[in-house]
Order: sequence, then structure tokens, then C-alpha cells
Amino acid sequence: MTDDVPGTTAAGLTRRRLGIGAMALGGALALGPLPANPAAAAPAAGRTTLRYGSAERAGLLPEHLGLLVADAETFLGPSPAHPWYAGAVLLAGRGGTVALHRPIGMAVRYAAYDEKTDTGVEFPAGRQLPMAEDTVFDLASVSKLFTSLLAVQQLERGTVELERPVASYLPEFGAAGKQEVTIRQLLTHTSGLRAWIPLYDAPAYEDKLRLIWNEAPLSPPGTAYLYSDLNLISLQLVLERVTGRPLDVLLREQITAPLGLRRTRYNPPASWKPRIAATEDARRPWSGLDRGLVWGEVHDENAYSLGGVAGHAGVFSCAWDLAVLARTLLNGGAYGRTRILRPRSVELMFTDFNTGFPGDEHGLGFELYQHWYMGAMATPRTAGHTGFTGTCLVLDPTTDSFLVVLGNSVHPVRTWRSGSAPRVAAGTHLARAVAVRPAEGRTAWFSGLANATTATLALPPLDTSSGGARLRCALWWDTEPSDALVLEALTDGGGSWRPLPFTTWRGGEESREHPDGTAAGWSGRVWHRLTADLPADRRLVLRWRYTTDRLYVGRGAYVDALRVEAGDAVVFDGARPADAARVTAAGWRPSAD
Repeated sequence: MTDDVPGTTAAGLTRRRLGIGAMALGGALALGPLPANPAAAAPAAGRTTLRYGSAERAGLLPEHLGLLVADAETFLGPSPAHPWYAGAVLLAGRGGTVALHRPIGMAVRYAAYDEKTDTGVEFPAGRQLPMAEDTVFDLASVSKLFTSLLAVQQLERGTVELERPVASYLPEFGAAGKQEVTIRQLLTHTSGLRAWIPLYDAPAYEDKLRLIWNEAPLSPPGTAYLYSDLNLISLQLVLERVTGRPLDVLLREQITAPLGLRRTRYNPPASWKPRIAATEDARRPWSGLDRGLVWGEVHDENAYSLGGVAGHAGVFSCAWDLAVLARTLLNGGAYGRTRILRPRSVELMFTDFNTGFPGDEHGLGFELYQHWYMGAMATPRTAGHTGFTGTCLVLDPTTDSFLVVLGNSVHPVRTWRSGSAPRVAAGTHLARAVAVRPAEGRTAWFSGLANATTATLALPPLDTSSGGARLRCALWWDTEPSDALVLEALTDGGGSWRPLPFTTWRGGEESREHPDGTAAGWSGRVWHRLTADLPADRRLVLRWRYTTDRLYVGRGAYVDALRVEAGDAVVFDGARPADAARVTAAGWRPSAD
């Protein structure tokens, strides 16, 4: 079952340089020698482990974590016609502190779905189960991350090479034009394989494999991005072939046991069922199989037909275990004294290999820079994944923060859920909870995070007629790629606002010219200094205009330390109360964080 994906794309990015020991040249990558055992002991120093603590201890603003929960609870109601999920478990943290771990709604609510009335048939109240902090969820496609981690471990061991053809490990795979598909293309969804095929219709395991061997790419390998379950199923087969172990055994031996993930596994036992969130009343025509209420077994039809163990789906887990996994990767592959990956291997998961496919940024296994579910947490380095059942995991190395949203959004039926609004809202609230301190003084001007909005911040009319006038200020911006912050000028002669070119820089970096007067996209989430030469005019008005579209937003924009000089005179100084009082703000507001 492939995930729900948006219809819009984000701007492309330049390939980030890989860490020491890794090299990317024309799409090829070579890894230096690495230790054979990825679960080796690691020094305790710097291997952050998790504990519960306050928002303040995590360096987060508590009011925004409160809004994260409040927004999530609204999706328990019509969203817009039906609940987006019956319930969810929310977890958010930064550094080694889990500052939010909150269950909402119900883990088990509906016994069935009535398609004639489009309603859920509820269990009696005594048989419904509320969400709990340790509720276990069918992760759906978030399972792909575990398969990817296992693959990168094999890269370290040298049993798998990133640029080698899959057929060199699985000769049968090379049929039907797939002989040139590489391991990297499986991990980045650039193999050309279509999204999925109904393996569950094939009667025997060998017949399912034959369908994969006979599947032809829709496009030549490496020429297009197409998210496909078949990529990770194929990768599973590679891993099982080179290691001689089933995927579930690999998961246990190499990831869950070393990290102590006691509630993460394929095929949970029957004793877990009271702690597992139910999924769908699976019946045709909306499901590929007639199974009734799916509860305690994998929801994905192909994974179910493969015995519950599949490279693309089938892992069950809880919020805390996923937080430990997130912390492990943000630590560079170690948690406490356990190391499952080397730091430069983890770097491959946060590095965009899909620079030729703007909007589909992808590391090895992880999606990158996807505002459609990460919200304002999205940066070129933010990594994550979603699952069809209503799950997601997001890791932001820039702020060292992590987010887990586990919902049962196909309970009682998949057609009730549309879009990814709860994930977006949660990501945006967590991003907002990471404070942006003013560059100078107590407050800076903040653009806000509203969608489909134009916010303006205008200085009063200024006399720059003596010539040589210059604007100086501090600027912080991070916009969703289709949104923009523009510096504009209006002269005494009237007419229309026109963009004003400016220059930005920060310590240790070359200056950057903005000839169109626009700042957009990613700027590192740090303050930059700005200068702009101003036209000579008797009543010059300057303004910042921040415009967002209706879909998603970045972290917004901040302006601070506004100052206009003309020769030796200071025409405007935002630090002076009288001048600050003359600023006209529509949508912008003073912010101390």
C-alpha cells in the first residue's frame, strides 16, 4: 500500500557534500572501509539517550506544544466530513528530552464500516479501547525505514554496494529490462518500477516472486522518480539473499534488540492485541482482500500475503521506540553504548541523492524536505517518512528535534481520511516551539505562519533625498519554496511598489546578492545581516511583504535592528521607541522568540 502523496512539489536543492569517507561523483558513491559489526559498543560520551522532561528543559516553548495537542484533537472530529483518525499518540522532543507524549482518542472504536450509510459501526462502550502512551501501531510504509537501515548496515559490511545492479545479487531480478537497476535506485525510488502490483492475487510465494521478476520498469532506471513498494520488497529479497536470514530476524538482531526496542517487530503475538490500534474493516471493493476488521495483523494486503514480513510494510511499533530510533540517528547512529551505524553512514540518509528530481528529495530510505507532511519542520536536511495507516516520523538535525505522530486513520475505512493536515499541523507547531531569539534587543518582527496570506511591515515615509542612503537590518527567513519575502520601495511620486535589491551575509560566508529583492527558501535558520542602497526621494516608503500560498508554510521570516542612514544622519532607527511606533504592521508582530 503506497502512502498518500501531495500534488505539489518543492524547489530543487544542490547535492550536499557527503561526510568524510564518502564521495558522490555523478551519482556514484564509494564508502571507505567500515567496521563489520554495526551493533558494536560505542563510547558513552555524547551518546544521548532519552528521558522525559519539561518543554523548557528541551529548549522548546510550552505554549506551542500545547497548540500541537489542541490542533491534533480537532482532527478527532469532522475533517472535513469524517474524523481523520479515531485516535493518535503524539510524541515530540529535542535533544535528549521527550517534552510531549500524549495519547488522544480511541485505539479501537469501530467493529465495522457500513458502506450504505457511510458510517462506522461502533463497538459497545465496554469493548472500545482508548489510546495509551504505549499503544502499538501498524507503521505501514514507515517500515521502509527499517529495511533501509538494514541495507545501509550491509553497505558498511561490504556485502552490498550502492551502485551495483540488483541483479548481481538476485539474477532473477534482471529480467524484463531491470538488469541495470541499482541498489541506490531502490533506496531512492528511481528504479522506474511502478508503485505496486497485487502480489496478493498470486497463490503461492514463488508466484509472487515471479510477478516481481517479470515486472518491467515504466521508465529507464535513473530517469524518473516514482515512489514504489516494489523497490523495498526487492531490497528485502537482496538482504535475505546476501545475509541468509529472513527480514524479521535481521530486524531483531541488528536493530530492535541492540537498541532495546521491545515493542517493535513484525507479526506481533496475540497477547499484544489489547495494546494495538485497530485499522480497517477490510473488504472489497476498497480493499484488495476480504478480511473484516484488521486488528493485530498487518493492514497492507501485499505484506499480509507475504506472511506479514515485507520490506515495504509490516513493522509494528510504538511512539517511544520510534523516538529512540530517531535519537539514534540524530546521534549519528549510536544510542547509549550501542552503535548500529557509523556517522558517515547515517549521513547518507540525510543527503539528497535525487537532485535531478526537484520536489522528490530523497536520502537512502528517508524522504527529505517534504512540507506536505513535515510542515514548517521541513528543511533540506529534515528526514522522515509516512505510513498509509496514518503514521509518520520526522527528524530535524538542524534543531535536533524529532516528531512522532501515530494515528489509526484507516479505522474504520481508508476513504474517510484525506490529505495530511494533522501531520502538517504537528510539524509546524513543533517547528514554532523552537525559539528564534531576536538578533538584538528584546523583540524582532515576525511574519507569522498563516497560509494564503500577505503580511506587510512598512517603515514610515523617510527623506533620503540627500542621496547615499542605506538600509541595514538583520534578516532571518525560511519559506516553503513557493512562498517569498520581498523588500519593496514606494517613492513620493506614487505609482506601484517595486522590488528593492539587497545583499545578505553572515559570519564566515560570502555575501549573497538578491537582485530581485526577494528572499525565499532555505537560509540555514540563522540571522543574516542585510544592506540595501536606497533611492534618493523626499518621501520614500520601505516595506517587507511576506506572501504564502494556500498549501504549506515554512518557519516564516523575522526582521530586526532596522536602521536607515543617509550620510552621517540616522533617518530611522528601530531601537528608538518613537521610530518603532511609526512602523505599520499588517500580519507581522513583535516577537521575543
